[in-house]
Amino acid sequence: MKPLPDSLDLDHPHRCRIVVTGGPGGGKTTAADLFRREIGDRVVIVPEAATMMFQGGFPRYEETDAIRAAQRAIYHVQRNLEDIQGTKYPDRILLCDRGTIDGAAYWPEQDGDFFDALGTSLETELSRYDGVIFFESAAVGGLGIEGGNPARRESIAEAAELDAKLRHYWSQHERFVVVHHNPSFFKKISIGLAVLDEMVLELCRLREAKKARRQAMA
Repeated sequence: MKPLPDSLDLDHPHRCRIVVTGGPGGGKTTAADLFRREIGDRVVIVPEAATMMFQGGFPRYEETDAIRAAQRAIYHVQRNLEDIQGTKYPDRILLCDRGTIDGAAYWPEQDGDFFDALGTSLETELSRYDGVIFFESAAVGGLGIEGGNPARRESIAEAAELDAKLRHYWSQHERFVVVHHNPSFFKKISIGLAVLDEMVLELCRLREAKKARRQAMA
């Protein structure tokens, strides 16, 4: 992973955010939770909006209009969850379980552009995040994606397709790192945790360096 630029504006209200994303069954939520347990108060988790909503009773239908409405709702909940956590914990790095761009992969293709419909752009949403860690779905390797998330409905083929769509969007971020599929889930999570640790340490280093420069100029 290339070092983060020293010019990174960590005072920007949308800074110090790392999004953990990828196709269904990639292990991202497991990795994020383990990482939180390991390093404690340096980061705060922003939960996945879609899972929170669907498990909380938000209707989930297959009609095109319903899918479109659900993705609009998920986008706004995700965005506001991030902003709430950022306000509550201004000195911590936000570790986001998915981000505002993920809905583009679920948006009905015949309905045009997701970003136009939300009054935003891919570039605007990418700029909300300092780094992207992409956990490739086990479906890419032909493995099952069964797990502990009852909100997950995708088949192996659908999960692999979603993985490709998500990667298309997120890979355009300048700080995009892939944790590739591995037949050993333990090895994959270990690699993912190492990537997370490296990115968080680099962000913390840059933030402290910037703080020291400000104090020296005062």
